[in-house]
Amino acid sequence: MADRRRPDDRDPPGTAPRRAALRLIDAVLRRGDPLDIAVHAATQGLAPADRAFAIAIVSEALRRMVDIDALIDGATEQPLPEDVKARAVLRLALAQLLVLRSPPHAVVATALPLVAGGPRRLVHALLSRAQQEEWALPPRATLPPATAGRWTAQWGADMVAAAEAAWSAPPPIDLSFAAEPAETGWPEAITLAPRHRRLPRGQAVEDMPGYRAGGWWVQDLAASLPARLLGAGDGRAVLDLCAAPGGKTMQLAAAGWHVTAVDASARRLARLGDNLKRTGLAAEIVQGDIRRWAPEAPADAILLDAPCSATGIFRRHPDVLHRVGPTQIADMAELQAELLERAAGWVKPGGQLVYATCSLERAEGEEQIAAFLTAHGGWTVEPARPGELPAGIAPDASGFVRTLPVMLADAGGLDGFFVARLRAPAA
Repeated sequence: MADRRRPDDRDPPGTAPRRAALRLIDAVLRRGDPLDIAVHAATQGLAPADRAFAIAIVSEALRRMVDIDALIDGATEQPLPEDVKARAVLRLALAQLLVLRSPPHAVVATALPLVAGGPRRLVHALLSRAQQEEWALPPRATLPPATAGRWTAQWGADMVAAAEAAWSAPPPIDLSFAAEPAETGWPEAITLAPRHRRLPRGQAVEDMPGYRAGGWWVQDLAASLPARLLGAGDGRAVLDLCAAPGGKTMQLAAAGWHVTAVDASARRLARLGDNLKRTGLAAEIVQGDIRRWAPEAPADAILLDAPCSATGIFRRHPDVLHRVGPTQIADMAELQAELLERAAGWVKPGGQLVYATCSLERAEGEEQIAAFLTAHGGWTVEPARPGELPAGIAPDASGFVRTLPVMLADAGGLDGFFVARLRAPAA
């Protein structure tokens, strides 16, 4: 379906990023590629500004796709098949018109070269109608029906409503600091936890004050909770498993741990190394698949940020809810159980293991740890103590930490995370 033809010199200015957006949304919806992985191939040859625009178009088209499709289908005599190019082009064009507020003439002029024949006439007619009738999207984005049904069963209707509100716009920017800053230079910043600042969206991270000095890194507040539960390291050894791109590694290093950061991806580890260099923090970096790799000696603590469905970070990655379903969740849960089993064998007697996933699925969180505890007598849950978690976040009755979109909604919300701190049996 994606348009792979070479750009035509007769194309209106601005068509190139729209062609890239068409390739990108095709990669996500047809092939199931993650958006951040598909970007490289789909945007080859684009200037940075055009690349960013292509990503913005696709992100908003995916975020509002259910509502955009409802407008398209309400204006056609018969629903357009999912896999036809006209639907993809209309999704992208309507995202520009109704969300990004791009100039209508530019949207129409750059959409028409992406289709031909009868579909071209249909696209032109519907975009003209959208302007004449002043189409609008509902205030709150609608989740994909399969996701809404699954989350309603697990968390209830209020959580789904909060998730829809959270999905309706990109989230704010959270920064983690190596040490509590005396002054950041951001009067608009709010603080939700020690060594944390939250800023409004819309700032280029590389241009923000202090970026090159390396005192902070971008990290959602929820993602900072697993390392917070390990506290001060005092020179003890910790394994940060599945560590890249390194937010938790940097937290642990700043807290005084001797960190060994392990990840299977050389590309992601290179990014981790760049982050460590910028911040001036130290960690030993090891490339290895922990299904086969093993440490030379047990560690005082382990942080396993396990691979998961990533449904909890849907605010920042709007593609995930269109790609992930029960099959992927079950596959990830199986992998997590294998990794958790291996990691548990590397903890010193009486040591700690923090297990975390950026998932809103119980199979990857509560159910995973319940099964582990049933199979491993002597391991216990160590609930968070007062002062370890930000205000508004508390362990549940089982001692687990579960963040949901409804939490801190009036302060910008949270990603969905599950965190369990476990204590190994004593010798």
